[in-house]
Amino acid sequence: MVNPLSADLEHVLEHTRELWGELRGERIFITGGTGFFGCWLLESLIWVNDRLNLDCRATVLTRSPDLFRKKAPHLAEHQTISLLRGDVRSFDFPPGRYSHIIHAATESSAKLNAENPILMLETIVEGTRHTLDFAKTCRTENFLLTSSGAVYGRQPAEMIHIPEEYNGAPDPMDPKSAYGQGKRMAEHLCALHADSHLNPKIARCFAFVGPYLPLDIHFAIGNFMRDALNGGAIIVKGDGTPHRSYLYAADLVIWLWTVLLHGEACRPYNVGSSKSISISELAEQVADQFPAQIPIEIHGTPDPGIPAERYVPNTQRAENELGLREMVSLKVAIQKMKQWHQAYGAIPKRGRSIR
Repeated sequence: MVNPLSADLEHVLEHTRELWGELRGERIFITGGTGFFGCWLLESLIWVNDRLNLDCRATVLTRSPDLFRKKAPHLAEHQTISLLRGDVRSFDFPPGRYSHIIHAATESSAKLNAENPILMLETIVEGTRHTLDFAKTCRTENFLLTSSGAVYGRQPAEMIHIPEEYNGAPDPMDPKSAYGQGKRMAEHLCALHADSHLNPKIARCFAFVGPYLPLDIHFAIGNFMRDALNGGAIIVKGDGTPHRSYLYAADLVIWLWTVLLHGEACRPYNVGSSKSISISELAEQVADQFPAQIPIEIHGTPDPGIPAERYVPNTQRAENELGLREMVSLKVAIQKMKQWHQAYGAIPKRGRSIR
């Protein structure tokens, strides 16, 4: 069977070919390997492994191997992949040495962050601590933490792009800041564990688009795609003025593998697109991908006295130091996401969403 992501995976290989020698014959360990980031990491690893004959093996931590086998059997059953059942906070350490660890567990769940912020914070912090302890035990040299732009707190209105040097932080008195505070602590734990044997790399991830992105949680672009695939209207719960930016998933994994294999230890890199777009403009771009006219309903009213909220990274560090760049336009990214969900994804009905 032809992989529906073959063109994207060839794109990844084309722009990472020189990276992979470090993984030849090695074993890597991945947490969060069954989510959006994880599926793309596994898709790209398997594709490259098969074509470059790397003989690399990956152990993937998951709470439910059976559910993952149903979700992505071609990944779960590939000879490159072994599944390990466990919770990121308490999994039993598998035997043997792993040369690289990617800690991508703890998705940015707005629902969990709102309903049980203590569990959100605990999962991020204890999961990172436990995975770092495992890295020490199995003599890992390179460790990648997928952190978040949430570590910066609210982006100042006058700051068009937020750089890694900005020392802002989430409000510690706001329970909704549990996710951002947890990611800050996870980064600090990486710094505390860093030594001559362990090199933690930090990817501060922003917003993304592409196949495997869930359509029924709090991601605006996923909600808009769900609404349009169900025949519209696209619902914008807010006033449409916040600005976001979106990096396509194939570009995302190029950035993540590059940070892991070429990034500097304990030097965070923003990962995302620097091309901002308002939420209302994003809804229009999604609607434009459909032949029938899709109406857009914006439920909020902008307040001219309040500056638009922004969540847009400055990516010059990754561009200048690692040679990374955004290659797939947002228009093409939305087209690819639409085509994949129409052909292969289960399309949820409209429900409650946060934007």
